[in-house]
Amino acid sequence: MPTTIRSARTHDLSELVRLCVEHAAYERTAFDPAGKEEALHRMLFDPGARLVCLVAESDGVVVGYATYSVECSTWDADHYMHMDCLFLRPEARNKGIGRQLMKTIAQEGLAQGVVRMQWQTPSFNVDAVRFYDRLGPVKKEKFRMFLGEEETRTLAMS
Repeated sequence: MPTTIRSARTHDLSELVRLCVEHAAYERTAFDPAGKEEALHRMLFDPGARLVCLVAESDGVVVGYATYSVECSTWDADHYMHMDCLFLRPEARNKGIGRQLMKTIAQEGLAQGVVRMQWQTPSFNVDAVRFYDRLGPVKKEKFRMFLGEEETRTLAMS
């Protein structure tokens, strides 16, 4: 079954939210789908939207997605492609689709003059780590920090 990589369309949003639910469960993370379809519509399709979503479609069925945006690096004094999410349903794995998604992001970056990429994955996701290792990245160990809404408000008011 041939797989097509294409930009997400508005009619993909409900399926994209379902994929996000599956992705969050796979990464052992809580995910509340309430309001996400509308929020993703704004983030992907409003004028000036910075987030880009690619979907992998096999025989008319969306089997995975990747999202990315162009970000800035102070130390490099340059832009880079930040791949935020990449998820494939189990039946779509080990078929080269993940590589197709990453290749498409790299091609988009180069077309925009952006020559670097960054992404992250949980260390316990050994299948993803193996997949990404085959792409040849340099690994940098870091902690990922996160403040939720309440913590952000507390910090802002301190």
